[in-house]
Amino acid sequence: MKTWQEDLLSITEQGDCERAIFSSVESAARALGFDYCAYGFRAPLPVSSPRIALLNNYPLAWSERYAKAGYLEIDPTVQHGRKSQVPMVWSDEVFAGSGALWDEARAAGLKVGWAQSSLDGFGVGGMLTLCRSAEPLTDVELVANQQKMRWLVHVAHLALARVFRAKQPDKMTQGLTGRELEILKWTADGKSSQDIADILAVSKNTVDFHVRNAVSKLQAANKTAAVVRAAILGYLN
Repeated sequence: MKTWQEDLLSITEQGDCERAIFSSVESAARALGFDYCAYGFRAPLPVSSPRIALLNNYPLAWSERYAKAGYLEIDPTVQHGRKSQVPMVWSDEVFAGSGALWDEARAAGLKVGWAQSSLDGFGVGGMLTLCRSAEPLTDVELVANQQKMRWLVHVAHLALARVFRAKQPDKMTQGLTGRELEILKWTADGKSSQDIADILAVSKNTVDFHVRNAVSKLQAANKTAAVVRAAILGYLN
């Protein structure tokens, strides 16, 4: 007999079909007592306008209204998720500054909710929201189910982020060589090209050559931007 952990991990075995994966997430959410769920994917680049993808089983009218009104930009749960991976329970206090959004969501049957974000080693952010139309989320329920809910957050992100990354390949993912990564790491530590040359026992011209290659592969404007992008993408971990 499978444990609940094994049941949730089976979500990652749904292949590369986002609908099949999300259907499994929906089933897990229902088993936890939630009518609705939503997953949001946020790529780390471009920094000024990161790629975003959304999946949910909300009522269609609400999904369309949420998009048309631009509620993603003011949704306090999304704003919280971008700064913290601490779970958030919906409340009047949470939505105090977004009255219209909160009123319309409840009118659509989305009255009780819980959300948690996640961030993987590639710098890709995700957030899973679980919600329903009735029955307040009590402390007793949270104690009983929050471990499973948190597992579902990370399993959903692992499975769906992989699919979205594959669908939206980044031109920057040309393989950086071991030497290029090594030099970028030393640069991130504040070392100059001459410092790095001395550390690696190579010429400064050799270091500069690898830096130029890394800058080109990462489509960065300069060495500093290349280091920042490499760090965001998880290459310097």
